[in-house]
Amino acid sequence: MAQAADPHVLYEQSVQNVEAEVEFIETAFRELRGRRPAILREDFCGTAAAACHWVSSRRANRAYAVDIDPAVLAWGHEHNVSRLPPSQRKRLELLEADVRKVRTPPVDVVGAFNFSYWCFKDRAVLAEYFRSVLRSLVKDGLFFLDVFGGAEAYNEVREKTDYDDFTYVWDQASYEPITGAYRCHIHFRFPDGSRMKRAFSYDWRLWTLPELRDLLAETGFRSSHVYWEGEDEDGEANGEYSRVEVGENDPAWIAYLVGER
Repeated sequence: MAQAADPHVLYEQSVQNVEAEVEFIETAFRELRGRRPAILREDFCGTAAAACHWVSSRRANRAYAVDIDPAVLAWGHEHNVSRLPPSQRKRLELLEADVRKVRTPPVDVVGAFNFSYWCFKDRAVLAEYFRSVLRSLVKDGLFFLDVFGGAEAYNEVREKTDYDDFTYVWDQASYEPITGAYRCHIHFRFPDGSRMKRAFSYDWRLWTLPELRDLLAETGFRSSHVYWEGEDEDGEANGEYSRVEVGENDPAWIAYLVGER
């Protein structure tokens, strides 16, 4: 089963929820700007799943999907973009480029999700990326990032989540406290006992919310907001996010960070 499985399909099924992501972008944008966003740039887009859902969700929407890896862009074109009707495909452009250097017409929203921007481990390099994003936004544009943290984020652990046809394994392999260097992997296990080890590997820096908010301010963003994930009646994360000024000291949390141009 591992040999027959496609890691990108498994990733989209276990990691991504582009419907909820797009809904959050639209809700937060209306809250902060009083209008609906129309133009999205999906940075570190991978298979461009979010950009595809963006153009399919409303006729006025357009998107640019940016990634530096030609192989994953090709996969996204074959499996996601090509399945859109022509009227939607013409409103989506895939761009093979460094997100710090890419040039597009001004956009309403830039999104960097799945903690992908953590690949920029040097502060000056991340600042360069933030400045590039600022230049690419319209006057009332917003920059959306996701962040995770809490005491458990620093632990070297593996967490398993079972799906119908496979098990997803999130592996926090190592954390180094002086530099913040953070190595993580995604593995998949299958009912027949086969495994897809290190289907995806990440060489990151574990950035904190205060660091990121300070850097947004220093690079010219007017303000930033934190949207914290709520809980259901059993105290479990419910996937709903609200703007807050103070977060909970949870052992593991996920939040969105939104920068205002």
